[in-house]
Amino acid sequence: MAVQRSVQHSMETTNLADLLERILDKGIVIAGDIKVSIGDVELLTVQIRLVICSVDKAKEMGMDWWVNNPAFCSRAKSQQALPEVMDRLEERLARIETSLASGMRSADV
Repeated sequence: MAVQRSVQHSMETTNLADLLERILDKGIVIAGDIKVSIGDVELLTVQIRLVICSVDKAKEMGMDWWVNNPAFCSRAKSQQALPEVMDRLEERLARIETSLASGMRSADV
């Protein structure tokens, strides 16, 4: 008596998580240009470049603009230092003005 077995077909399926992992690992670039013109006169050109990848892949490609941006990285120089710099510049300017004023008074005598 022969036993019949059903043939199982193996179909590889990819779920969303696997697809996202593959895209972030390899990276994907979407590029496009939009041009608006009337006749031979070009009025507007929009160039769109979209890169989707992981942070590690972006660093590998040399894209690390977020490292120096205080909104994205706590180690970046913050904008809080600006008032301190302004205070030092104002003090320095006051000293220079005082020394110039005293030099002009001594020249007048």
